[in-house]
Amino acid sequence: MDQNFKVKVNDSFNYDLKSSDISKLDVLKLSKSKFHVINDYKSFEIKIEKTDFLKKEYTIQVNSNYYTVKIANKLDLLIKEMGFSVGSTKKVNDIKAPMPGLILTINVKEKQEVKEGEILLILEAMKMENTIVSPKDGIIKSIHIKSGGTVEKGELMIEFE
Repeated sequence: MDQNFKVKVNDSFNYDLKSSDISKLDVLKLSKSKFHVINDYKSFEIKIEKTDFLKKEYTIQVNSNYYTVKIANKLDLLIKEMGFSVGSTKKVNDIKAPMPGLILTINVKEKQEVKEGEILLILEAMKMENTIVSPKDGIIKSIHIKSGGTVEKGELMIEFE
């Protein structure tokens, strides 16, 4: 079944893509974050510079140009159309691992005050670095992980007061 995606580049350009469009690309994975892509007989060197898994936002380098790419699927668009924003209708008191992975860095300490969007930690999963950010302003109550340690999907990582 073909999935549809809305892709926004640099908050300026909007594209409608289907999963079948992506499968038509000739992609060669060079490393965990570098790819060589051929599309319409044109060659592109692509490097994934930064990922924000929760916001579905990525910074990529194509040849020598940088782009911020936001990807929305059908559910994301429905939530937005209904006037909701992700996380605004529930009280978030803890951060759980969205996927299994390795904790690369922890940027906060217990009792530290954090702002919404502030980077809490970096989780490496599937050979990609994923930035985990604070979903709200708050104070860190406890940290249940250690830098260099591993987590399973759904495992409690950070609690808020």
